[in-house]
Amino acid sequence: MSRRIALALGLGLLAVPLMVLALTAAEMPAAERAAILAPTTSFTEPERFEELPGGSATNRKRLDREAFSQPSASLPFTERGDFFVGNGFFKRLWVTAPSSTASADGLGPLYNARACQRCHLKDGRGHPPAGPDDAAVSMFLRLSVPPGTAEDERALAAHLRDVVPEPTYGTQLQDFAIAGHAAEGRMLIDYTEEPVELQGGEIVHLRHPTYAVGDPGYEPLQPDVMLSPRVAQPMIGLGLLEAIDEADLLAAADPDDADGDGISGRANQVWSVEADGVLPGRFGWKAGKATIADQSAAAMAGDIGISSALEPLPAGDCTQRQEACLAAPTGEGPNGAPEADTAVMDKLVFYSRNLAVPARRDVDAPNVLHGKELFYRSGCIACHTPKHATRRDWPVAALAGQLIWPYSDLLLHDMGEGLADHRPEGDASGREWRTQPLWGIGLTETVNGHTFFLHDGRARNLTEAILWHGGEAEPSREAFRLMSPEERAALLAFLESL
Repeated sequence: MSRRIALALGLGLLAVPLMVLALTAAEMPAAERAAILAPTTSFTEPERFEELPGGSATNRKRLDREAFSQPSASLPFTERGDFFVGNGFFKRLWVTAPSSTASADGLGPLYNARACQRCHLKDGRGHPPAGPDDAAVSMFLRLSVPPGTAEDERALAAHLRDVVPEPTYGTQLQDFAIAGHAAEGRMLIDYTEEPVELQGGEIVHLRHPTYAVGDPGYEPLQPDVMLSPRVAQPMIGLGLLEAIDEADLLAAADPDDADGDGISGRANQVWSVEADGVLPGRFGWKAGKATIADQSAAAMAGDIGISSALEPLPAGDCTQRQEACLAAPTGEGPNGAPEADTAVMDKLVFYSRNLAVPARRDVDAPNVLHGKELFYRSGCIACHTPKHATRRDWPVAALAGQLIWPYSDLLLHDMGEGLADHRPEGDASGREWRTQPLWGIGLTETVNGHTFFLHDGRARNLTEAILWHGGEAEPSREAFRLMSPEERAALLAFLESL
């Protein structure tokens, strides 16, 4: 790297780099900026500062079970108090209204969890239930039905809504309820196994799940209801993803595959309540939310039944057909003040925005470098874009101007019939999913004690997760399947280092 590029990145010649992109795209020559962000073609040694995937915000201190729960290293000391207050709200157990703890009442009446932390345990990844007696606290079913009226069609086309709710059960199956109310039902999962043979003779059995709703607590579900499972995603690096320039995301989209490479990523255009307009989605399995504030408010309302200024729904996801739910006492304050007021939501969003990405491990190990080369040359980076720059003018100074390595383009891609949920969400079809960021994936077992991956946790390890890739990712999946056992082990070692 030249001295000029190093200085442009804010790296200078410091032993501990600041990783700041000191020039905007307008100020830096386009060729230099493109060279910095271009995927490498050399795999003999790590790229400079590759071990810091979150730039100067990277957590380099805790790579243990607390690896996903650390504040951005670039966060000023004066703001760390806000981070830990936000952590308290993230862990807060909400209670039934009315309660003597008025600041924490308003739970439900129907809900999936009593606290954010219950789904995002240790700020990490959820998992499917281990059996019939394991409550699916970190996994739930999304619900919707096809549009049935011209009004539905217009609302979807204008992005005023992303789905049409199931008339009785809304957009999410709540499997818990406060006293005196019936839960909406329980998620049923049935697995069948499909053998896949790898080069070298290894046989991998992929679990193919089917989903249903058991013990519906109200009316029968509409016959054409569409079900889509969701496991909670890791919370790390959200603020950095939010700080990527919208122009950079849209520039990478190729919805009509104009370049003929078989990859046709596109943005999910969604309504942002925070921005009061349509923005590219960045968060959620189908990129259904544009900002962290939008995502946080929707989760509070849908998962816990707590209202906020952005989602003023004290009964959460209850529908007009659930009259008892709508009539139940709420935790609203005087004049309809939301159950989670602005002070609570601001701190909760601040916490979510500033959870750090953990540092890479073993970046210079020969098998990791070889695995990186195989990952790149198999075409995986066509969707799992290695590097991005956050905006220099981003208002959150601790996250501005960073060179980051999320390994995602945040775009929607057709992942094939095997992963299809057949439930459109906004512009996303039933076969499309947002490219999942890979940073931190190698610490999943350390933090959460499991290795379940994909949107419904069907994959029990990284090998199974790769083998489920289809559609646009089919060539990369086949490249992995046809590698020698030693090559597959190297590629997996690379993923484990992320």
